[in-house]
Amino acid sequence: MSAPAAAWRLECHDELTSTSDVCLDRASAGEAPGLALLALRQTKGRGSRGRNWANAGQSLALSVLLEAGQVGQDALGGWPFVASLAFFEGLAMSVPAARPRLMIKWPNDILLDGQKLGGILIEREGPKLVIGMGANLSQPPQEAQIGRMAASLGHYGAVPPPADVARAILSQLTHWCDVWTQDGFAVLCAEWRKRAHPVGTPLVVSGGTTYEKGQFAGLAADGRLLLETEHGMKTIATGDILLAEQGADVAARH
Repeated sequence: MSAPAAAWRLECHDELTSTSDVCLDRASAGEAPGLALLALRQTKGRGSRGRNWANAGQSLALSVLLEAGQVGQDALGGWPFVASLAFFEGLAMSVPAARPRLMIKWPNDILLDGQKLGGILIEREGPKLVIGMGANLSQPPQEAQIGRMAASLGHYGAVPPPADVARAILSQLTHWCDVWTQDGFAVLCAEWRKRAHPVGTPLVVSGGTTYEKGQFAGLAADGRLLLETEHGMKTIATGDILLAEQGADVAARH
């Protein structure tokens, strides 16, 4: 696994279609790892599973290009955990009063007061990896735009300019890659658990025809989620993971 370059090449753009799409295009054209693209506005921002991602004024839209290295060595790989730790810490550093209210939801969503603040999309382009991060800084999108409640970092204080938030995240990304390299995947997971929903948290897993309710029971050795259900322990590799109260509407529609 290759850590990021010591000095990130951060480019700030007024507008891009999608920071991740542009990163992927530039990776295909031979761009070296270490590129970071920030857009103050995206016209075609996207999230996981093909969802659109709505900008809402002062938002964060940041994508980085990395050398994938041994991604997948630990089944899920360490990248979702590296990325979520860097994202969490970068946002917490930007508005310190928000730190006690922040939480990571498996594997790499960031919640604020139980509502989604930001998300991460990880994609491959050959041997290169693109990590896209989006967060609501000053205000959340209208609920009608996204179909669910969302949070805003600005609720807990003045938010620095997006470029400053991006630099804080990039610094943390370098740090957590170093932790992974030097201390290993188990230490990375242990640090992730300190910032994630606690063991015993009621969760709902929804995806396609899958619908499981249970309690968070920790992580498997490879990083997959352990869910204690009434039918026994389930190991979850993918799916929409909702806190139980967030899953109520899903259950009603299921």
